[in-house]
Amino acid sequence: MAYRLGVDVGGTFTDILLIDEESGATYRAKTSSTPEDQSVGVLRGIERVCETAGITVGDIDEVFHGTTVATNAILEGKGARVGLVTTEGFRQVLQIARSYVPGGLAGWIIWPKPEPIAAL
Repeated sequence: MAYRLGVDVGGTFTDILLIDEESGATYRAKTSSTPEDQSVGVLRGIERVCETAGITVGDIDEVFHGTTVATNAILEGKGARVGLVTTEGFRQVLQIARSYVPGGLAGWIIWPKPEPIAAL
């Protein structure tokens, strides 16, 4: 059998989704996140979901990993102070400020841009 495993590490919980590609069956596990060492929560969740599905870790063919920890830190403004170094004329390259596309490619959409992560 072929299995795919998805992991999402969040600030509070780590979510695990296991998919049996042949039958389409899904198995889920949720564990507490472990900020001091995220691998602890991930491995605990993987063990739990494999036990529920009746398989071993060796039966998993693919693993997909995502995290909302960084996204949450940015949204909450709790990240470390950072700086951005660029060459002259390119200070806004990493900002959404240059994403305006005039004309028929959705140039009519107005979106209030967020404050930049690094001060200009």
